[in-house]
Amino acid sequence: MDYIPETMYRVLRYYVKNKMAFPDALGKIYAYQMFRSLAYIHGLGICHRDIKPQNVLVDTNIHKVVICDFGSAKKLQPGETSVAYICSRYYRAPELILGEEQYNTAIDIWSVGCVVAEMFLGEPIFPGNSSKDQLLKIMQILGTPTQQEVTEMCKKSKAKLPQIQGTGLKKKFRSGTNPLVIDLLQKVFAYSPKKRLKPLEILQHPYFDDLRAQRLTINGKGITDLFNFNTVELSTNPELISKLVPKWYQKMKEKASENGKK
Repeated sequence: MDYIPETMYRVLRYYVKNKMAFPDALGKIYAYQMFRSLAYIHGLGICHRDIKPQNVLVDTNIHKVVICDFGSAKKLQPGETSVAYICSRYYRAPELILGEEQYNTAIDIWSVGCVVAEMFLGEPIFPGNSSKDQLLKIMQILGTPTQQEVTEMCKKSKAKLPQIQGTGLKKKFRSGTNPLVIDLLQKVFAYSPKKRLKPLEILQHPYFDDLRAQRLTINGKGITDLFNFNTVELSTNPELISKLVPKWYQKMKEKASENGKK
């Protein structure tokens, strides 16, 4: 494997230690790459099952992000049961907390959402000290799920949940936080796994429009590999290619291809 010098955990600790707000521009670049990585592994049917800041590697020289540690990963099969006691607690999707054993790759979406939220908060968004407290921390922000949502998370759940009026995500973040990232997280933190956005749908979100609108450069190097989607990534929804790849990038690739033929 390539050597990647930092982890997302250490990057976030740096900003917290120096009392600096996490840059929104980096938030876009890092979040985009994490969700894109899910498009790839989910396209292969693989669920990571342990995404957390310590398992996200970062090359801060070119701001490249790599998901690592596939020790808990599994290729999920429809109808097959899998252990529910998986994924580090702060990043565990609510269906896992309720004991669902026929979950799908939507648990990774929740986990990446937790990492993205942590970038801008400087601390975990749902820091439960036990499984029960973890669900309570989630409900304190998102409110108590409806019975329908509970059933969609875990068909066998008999949990009696307290009725809590959540504070909402907006109040959790600093006043200067980009409202688009909060809107994105609201769609990621859907209780019902089937209503949680898929990776390619997330990449279409307006929060990432700035990445598509300009040719980003880091230390003089252009970040062009944000849009070099392969067939595995696009396998779940190939028609989205026109929305995900900016025209300037398409023209650049066409020009490079023409020059290569000369």
